Amino acid sequence: MKKSLVILLAATLGLAACNREKKGAGGLLYTIHKTENKEKIKEGDIVKMNFVQKNDKDSVFYSSYENEVPQIFQAQKRMYAGDNQDALSLLAEGDSATIKINLDTLDHYSKQPRNEQFKNDKYITFVLKIEKVFSKNKGEADSVFQKRANDYFQADFKATMDKVKNGEDAKLKKYLEDKDLKTKVSASGLHYIIKTPGSAERPALGDTVEINYTGSVTKKGKDDKYTVFDTSDAKVAKESGLDKKQMGRTYGPTKMVYGQTVPGFTEGLALIGPGGKATLVIPSKLGYGEQGNPQAGIGPYAPIAFDIEIIKIIKGTAPAQQPAGGVPMAAPHQ
Repeated sequence: MKKSLVILLAATLGLAACNREKKGAGGLLYTIHKTENKEKIKEGDIVKMNFVQKNDKDSVFYSSYENEVPQIFQAQKRMYAGDNQDALSLLAEGDSATIKINLDTLDHYSKQPRNEQFKNDKYITFVLKIEKVFSKNKGEADSVFQKRANDYFQADFKATMDKVKNGEDAKLKKYLEDKDLKTKVSASGLHYIIKTPGSAERPALGDTVEINYTGSVTKKGKDDKYTVFDTSDAKVAKESGLDKKQMGRTYGPTKMVYGQTVPGFTEGLALIGPGGKATLVIPSKLGYGEQGNPQAGIGPYAPIAFDIEIIKIIKGTAPAQQPAGGVPMAAPHQ
């Protein structure tokens, strides 16, 4: 019994030490949550990493977990003490950590204006896990290493994409069930509910529509909520924390040219007239496809959902000919 207590105490102390925040050069702060004590990342290694990027207020600006695609990059020589590369040199394959990059140090060395999103913050925070470190073998030619790495990561990426693609139908179904949405499905695959049809007028190519809208992803985040990635509603933006990411954004009814959004959104607008409201659930083939929209937090093969309301239709001149390839894959708001 005493031996078991000693082992338990040692394990507890080890865990506490592992999760203690430490100071690095250049104002860097880091906490190693878990380590497998492998060889640390060095310049030239190719790294596969999942991470969440946050500010001091804990607002999430990017998550590779939500996008379902880890980031792959080659470790570079550090530019200054306390930069991203310096932080990576503290980690190894399998490690998980929280890294805080000092923004004053970054400003000093980069000589660039600070991103508005982090204007009043002291740190940019990364909560990350190193999934894979691909290293050059001793005596291996650069060309051989690059080919070996390229072959490995191409196969790895294809496997990831296949998994995400094959999971889309289940993700869409789960979202509909969770939100208890009894949708109709168009011939193209658009799921929709018309809450109010509005007037008989419908938008046509060349028209400008003035709308209210809120768009969200269809996969719950770590907060067990469906993240709003864009909205015209100031209240929704504040409640979801989106206003902190879109600093300077003006909210309210938004004008856009009909036909210049993702296909599913364009199709949904045609279902209602001024005064009309609808809910749209757009499969990836009618949305952002296999590329997704990482800046908005939309992953590849990800269905997206919108609540829309048409305020009015401003008549325009229809284009003489549609551009090849169909409408641009633009978001309602950029």
